[in-house]
Amino acid sequence: MNEDSTGGGPPAPGSHWYDAEAGPLVRPYAMTGGRTRPGPSNVRFDLIALVVVDDDPPGPAEESLLGPEHRSLLALCRAETQSVAELAADADLPVGVVRVLLGDLLESGFVRVSRPVPPAQLPDERILREVIDGLRAL
Repeated sequence: MNEDSTGGGPPAPGSHWYDAEAGPLVRPYAMTGGRTRPGPSNVRFDLIALVVVDDDPPGPAEESLLGPEHRSLLALCRAETQSVAELAADADLPVGVVRVLLGDLLESGFVRVSRPVPPAQLPDERILREVIDGLRAL
């Protein structure tokens, strides 16, 4: 059984702020300031939308005003273009939190997001099968 930091027995309910194995616990609402939607424009981020650092991002002064989670996502995007789902996994954050943080970064001009092609614009499955059959015939 876990004991409190004074060694005097089990901790009082609600007084355990961290897990020895997981480290300090920061609730998702604290990272997003209580917000559940990304920015004032309420943009939706698809899980497979690709995120890349903007060609002309704001300067280091503006970046220094960002929170640690924002900077972590920026660092991941600088390393390589990633999907929203990959960013959530690599940053070890819930997808909802990543969407809110990306909304902040998008509105601040730090990142660009390319949305996936809508299914209505994708080629018909029949055409793709014909192409595959044609390639196999070669």
